[in-house]
Amino acid sequence: MDTLLLHFDDETLEAERLARAAGVECAVIERHRFPDDELHLRLPQALPRRVIVYRSLHRPNEKLLELLLVVRTAGRLGAEYVTLVAPYLAYMRQDDESTPGEAVSQGIVGGFLAGLFDAVLTVDPHLHRVSSLAEVVPVPHALALSGAPLLADLVAERRPGALLMGLDVESAQWVQAAAARHGFDHAVCSKVRHGDFGVDVTLPEGLNVAGRPVVLLDDVASSGHTLARAARSLLDAGAASVDVAVTHAIFAAGALALLREAGVGEIWSTDCITHPSNAVCVAPQLAEALRAIHAD
Repeated sequence: MDTLLLHFDDETLEAERLARAAGVECAVIERHRFPDDELHLRLPQALPRRVIVYRSLHRPNEKLLELLLVVRTAGRLGAEYVTLVAPYLAYMRQDDESTPGEAVSQGIVGGFLAGLFDAVLTVDPHLHRVSSLAEVVPVPHALALSGAPLLADLVAERRPGALLMGLDVESAQWVQAAAARHGFDHAVCSKVRHGDFGVDVTLPEGLNVAGRPVVLLDDVASSGHTLARAARSLLDAGAASVDVAVTHAIFAAGALALLREAGVGEIWSTDCITHPSNAVCVAPQLAEALRAIHAD
C-alpha cells in the first residue's frame, strides 16, 4: 500500500466512493469530543508515504482545526506527501478588503492550507478575482475542477433544450462553458446584493423566455434568496418551468422552502456537499485528478 485515503466518519460514503474510483484504500480518523469541546483524534498507527485527506469544508471552522491536527500527526506517522481533497473549499468569497480593517479570508485560509498540504484538490472554488487556485493556495499541485460540465450533462438529460441562466456577471464564463458542452442557449442576470439576504435580480433586457424551460445554474446556493428572486422573475416573464442546478448545496435553513415558494421545480446538485438534492457524483472526476497528481 503506497497511498491511503483518510476521512472522518461523517463522510464515509463519499470517501469510500472516491477511494474505489481512485483505486486506493481508505481508513477512518477516530474522533472524540471532550466535555469542553476539545477534539481528540486518532489516525492509523503507521501511514504510507502518500496520504489523501478527504474533508469537504462546509461549516468549516472546526474542520480547519481538524486538518491542522491530522496533517501534523500524519507527518509524524510516516506521511511524506499529503493531499487535501476538499470538494467544497470555504472562505474563498472574501477576496478583497471592501471595508478597511476586514480580514481577507481567501488569502489567509489559502496560506494556512498551503502550510499543511503538498497538494489541494477542490471543485468550483469562489475565485473570481484570481486566475488560478495556485495563486490562493501556493502548493506544488493546486487543482480546481468544475462541476459545470457534469451539471450540463444532467440538464441535457432532464431538460433538453433548456435555457441556462446565470445569476450575475461573475457566473458568465462558468455558465457559458456549461452551455457550450451541449449547445444550450444561455444568458446572465444582473444582481445587486444588499447584505446576506437582500438582493435585486434583473433579467437581461430583451430576453424572451415565454414558454421555455429555464435552468438556473450556480456554483453555490446558500440562503436561496438570489435563486428565488430570479425564479420569480422568470416565471413572471412566462417561463414554462424553472429548475436549479448548483455545484455546492449549502442550503441554509429555510432555503429549500423559499425556492419552492418561488415556483422552482427540480433542484439538482453535485455531491461535493452531501444533500438530498445530490444528483451528480464527482468521485470519478476527483479520482482522475488524483491520478494525475500522483503521476508526477
